Amino acid sequence: MEFIQKNIFLVMIALVSGGMLIWPLLRRGTGGPWVSTLEATQLINRSDALVIDLRASEDYARGHILGAKNIPLADLERRAAELEKLKAKPLILHCDSGNRSGGAVATLRAKGFGSVHNLSGGYAAWQQAGLPVEK
Repeated sequence: MEFIQKNIFLVMIALVSGGMLIWPLLRRGTGGPWVSTLEATQLINRSDALVIDLRASEDYARGHILGAKNIPLADLERRAAELEKLKAKPLILHCDSGNRSGGAVATLRAKGFGSVHNLSGGYAAWQQAGLPVEK
């Protein structure tokens, strides 16, 4: 206890750095399952997965993953019926960075979609990996 009192600054640094190491692990547990760009391409090629682009229509028009369907995140609840016939098909959802699409994964899972995945890193990770996009 005396050590902690005399070295409170060092203890706080250790706690903050430990929290920063654990945060990504906790974040990956939400909005999952998450797939990397490699796993996503495998799902597309082997299981004929459909990619759903949750970005705004303007962003989609500037460039998107090859063959992706655009359903803006704000419209997902209203347009989920368009995907009803695809419930058995794997879906890969993405936004710009992968941060907002987690909620969409949860929404579709609650509606009975079984194989819904969140693209880790989103469209930015796809582009960074040099994977095909269309404009």
